[in-house]
Amino acid sequence: MQFGRSYEEFEVGATYKHWPGKTVTEYDDHLFCLLTMNHHPLHLDANYAENTTQFGRNVVVGNYVYSLLLGMSVPDVSGKAIANLEVESLRHVAPTFHGDTIYGETTVLDKWESKSKDDRGVVHVETIGYNQDGTVVCVFRRKVMVPKDSYLAERGGEQPARPAPVPDRNWPGREV
Repeated sequence: MQFGRSYEEFEVGATYKHWPGKTVTEYDDHLFCLLTMNHHPLHLDANYAENTTQFGRNVVVGNYVYSLLLGMSVPDVSGKAIANLEVESLRHVAPTFHGDTIYGETTVLDKWESKSKDDRGVVHVETIGYNQDGTVVCVFRRKVMVPKDSYLAERGGEQPARPAPVPDRNWPGREV
């Protein structure tokens, strides 16, 4: 399974469709709200949402949707990242509700080599998230510093610092 890309593997214009999607549960939304101390009743109080909002039901907190999409993009985009440099823009385009399934995809907008270190580069990407109906719910652009192949080779390749199993007498039939 791929986990991120090196600088050389990114192509401007390429789109990576993140899989699988994630169905957002009421528990997911409430836990995120509680962990981040966002106690707005729009997200937590069904009676409030039903009787006082235009949606008539709880809306999933936007930062959870953004975080979910960011996480979905890691295997395709930033799994090998040296640093996330900037979130340039973030727009919540439409509400997400409990029970919606979120899908995401990321398009490479641009890339350039680092001016200060020749073993890395910067990739500029846009991620969109949409629900099971295809309705776009979130769009964000970010810049990620990623390693070149030379950086990875110098540090142990695809899985740096991964140890090998040590054989012992309690593991019969396996010679390492």
